[in-house]
Amino acid sequence: MKKIDLNIKKELPIILIIVLMFAASIYFYPQLPDKIPTHWNFKGEIDGYSGKLTGAFLMPVMNIIMYGLFIFIPAIDPKKENYKLFESTYIYFRYLFHIFFLGIHGLIIASALGYNVDTGRLVTLAVSLLLMLMGNVMGRLKHNYFVGIKTPWTLANEEVWRKTHRLGAILWTAGGLAGVIMSLLRLSMGWAFIAVIAVMTFIPIVYSYVIYSKFKK
Repeated sequence: MKKIDLNIKKELPIILIIVLMFAASIYFYPQLPDKIPTHWNFKGEIDGYSGKLTGAFLMPVMNIIMYGLFIFIPAIDPKKENYKLFESTYIYFRYLFHIFFLGIHGLIIASALGYNVDTGRLVTLAVSLLLMLMGNVMGRLKHNYFVGIKTPWTLANEEVWRKTHRLGAILWTAGGLAGVIMSLLRLSMGWAFIAVIAVMTFIPIVYSYVIYSKFKK
């Protein structure tokens, strides 16, 4: 296993994000209700609750687990040497996810405290921004087993990986941007957003198979 070498300067902002989330949960905990809304439908209606302890600390705990996974993954990936080729992009991905969890945590706490927050729309906006920003750098990802569009065909061939991620970068950026626009214009999301996610997901899968088949022939 590759030795895990942490750069404190690069890790400190992420660590501060996680500490901030736990600090916010501890500070507001006495004011939180016994049931905390933790899930909303596309109409912004609450359709899921958690207990006080779970609702207050779910996102911070998930974020710290995600932190450990992002640190540990390169050490066990069979393609671990390739991480050096997209190190800055990998760090960028990590920041995106940790900031995303921070934002969702803020929405959960604000909603639990009784603030009038359009949570459904804001969550969709956050997800769309995450997808768009991931797509913007997806083409820089190098062959690995954990980060990116992982199909049997992209994992089997580096050229298929490269071509699939170039297409995925376009689709994810465009799809995320479409979600951002729909959210900002307060358009009805529902099935339209699901359709956008489906296109972003399934077209690269099919494309990777088609490209791999051509290489085989």
